[in-house]
Amino acid sequence: MTYHDRGTSWFLAQLKPNCGHIAERNLKLQGFRTFLPTEDGTKRVWGKFITAPRPLFPGYIFVAFNTGAGHWRTINSTNGITRLVSFGKEPAPVPLDIVSQLMLRCDTSGKLLPPKLLTPGDQVRLNSGPFADFLGTIEEIAPERRVWVLMEIMGGETRVAVAADQLRTA
Repeated sequence: MTYHDRGTSWFLAQLKPNCGHIAERNLKLQGFRTFLPTEDGTKRVWGKFITAPRPLFPGYIFVAFNTGAGHWRTINSTNGITRLVSFGKEPAPVPLDIVSQLMLRCDTSGKLLPPKLLTPGDQVRLNSGPFADFLGTIEEIAPERRVWVLMEIMGGETRVAVAADQLRTA
């Protein structure tokens, strides 16, 4: 799933507010390879908790292109993009190892997969459900992949059972 041709590097582009999918579509229509990693997140809408994908890096998208061809000016003028992240006059490439490792942790649609190995004592953050964004400590992992997490709620420790895919390491 990694992508590397001679002269091609990955760069980070800053998005206009709420334009992630617009920018991704427009970049792909122009022939650029993009990577927009997401994770499930929970938000409260009209008194209900809704779980939906949200960007892992809000406001940014990875774009691969050949620096020698001068395509970066095209990216800067793409609908949905504010600008490429740069230090100086030219955009700064993201180390290939970082992008490769992120891609390995995601499925084919770019959704971040849960960590493979959770162990008792690990600090975790819940990323969906009514306890989204709460921190806790894994107490026990049951055989059916149910994870018991100790969380501090209202001044006391509470034991909560959650599915492993609702957790990410803190």
